Amino acid sequence: MLNIAAIMGRLTADPELKSTQTGVSVVSFTLAVDRSYAKAGTERQTDFINVVAWRSTAEFICRYFTKGQMMAVSGSIQTRNYEDKQGNKRTAFEIVANDVSFTGSKRESGGASSYEDSAPAVSKPAAFSDPAPAYSSGSSEDFEEILGDDDLPF
Repeated sequence: MLNIAAIMGRLTADPELKSTQTGVSVVSFTLAVDRSYAKAGTERQTDFINVVAWRSTAEFICRYFTKGQMMAVSGSIQTRNYEDKQGNKRTAFEIVANDVSFTGSKRESGGASSYEDSAPAVSKPAAFSDPAPAYSSGSSEDFEEILGDDDLPF
């Protein structure tokens, strides 16, 4: 069996962190996802997809995402049955988020609300702090011509 969902869209509202009676963090939110096609002469349609995230994923979303931000979500689709206020039986379809990612530009995210600006500073190893070597200053003399394909390892 396979149940994988991946979507990318914009948050329709600020996410609100809630807790279950046992203290487990949970957040439910909706992403506005544009369809990848449009009929000739019509505007592209948008689907509003419900998503739920649990525990540390829920806390991460509530801390770093706000209404209007672009977000990528991967997870699985689940269904729930419930009874509405009029006593009608209903089925809800939603994506249970396993992983969320920033997808908008830093400018779109509003600067201070982006992960990089508000995340605690983490020291990087020296190898990552040093600038990458510039290879554009090399010349063709740095390379030797391979005449036959017989010596190639692939």
